[in-house]
Amino acid sequence: MPETSIRTSVCTRTRRRWRPVALTAAALLATATLPAATATAATTAAATTATTATTATTATATNTSYDDTYYKDAIGKTGASLKSALHTIISSQTKLSYSQVWDALKHTDQDPNNSNDVILLYSGASRSKSLNGGSVGDWNREHVWAKSHGEFGTTTGPGTDLHHLRPADVQVNSIRGNKDFDDGGSAVTNGGGSLTDSDSFEPRDAVKGDVARMILYMAVRYDGDDGFPDLKMDDQVDNGTSPYMGKLSVLKQWNDEDPPDAFEENRNQVIYDDYQHNRNPFIDHPEWVDAIW
Repeated sequence: MPETSIRTSVCTRTRRRWRPVALTAAALLATATLPAATATAATTAAATTATTATTATTATATNTSYDDTYYKDAIGKTGASLKSALHTIISSQTKLSYSQVWDALKHTDQDPNNSNDVILLYSGASRSKSLNGGSVGDWNREHVWAKSHGEFGTTTGPGTDLHHLRPADVQVNSIRGNKDFDDGGSAVTNGGGSLTDSDSFEPRDAVKGDVARMILYMAVRYDGDDGFPDLKMDDQVDNGTSPYMGKLSVLKQWNDEDPPDAFEENRNQVIYDDYQHNRNPFIDHPEWVDAIW
């Protein structure tokens, strides 16, 4: 695939906050029929409730230019129906070989400030595209959904899906290993602020949402109906070789705290336009995480 510059145009998206507004309106309506004294107290309580709801609810409703086309069969659904619809939509894809992933990552993860480099996921460092390999100082192909969780290895399909494969420093990748994701631990050397302990890994703040949305994509895309493992979420760590990944509650929080940025959106677009021709729906619609889980 010829080298191209980072795209300046991705899918058009607008976001609106729904639930806090609805709660506030409902609370104010309830005070309309109360006597003045009780209405004042109720209004104060309603304001407190609305503030709490606003603080707790950070996901936003999103409209994208793909809603009337690519996502048309998913719009308006929630829960298992939404998950099933998205699985059907994103399962239509072009599959790459593991060797093709090298060149693809040089395109999808190109440093927007230096076309000769890629951005490494966990450290955030910019490193020469030519330094791909397995030696100290090189970058390699990190399976964000650890390939041992379901034991799919580098099989064409989940083992080569660009939506969860990212460039990572060889040593940092080795430290992450096949650990689940959770908060806490000690600093990872050259990890850009990432932390780790005996059974979990916490990436740097700037990519926590990216990691969450990659993991959740995998749980929707691969559900066992096409000969691949049925990948599932759980709320624990130390999942070993079972086809589970955690920690769901933490990943949901990361999705809320770190919304998609321009780099992540561009990456989604490049994969869709030039390689797999499918999208990560949680980048386009982060609120669908809470709608399913």
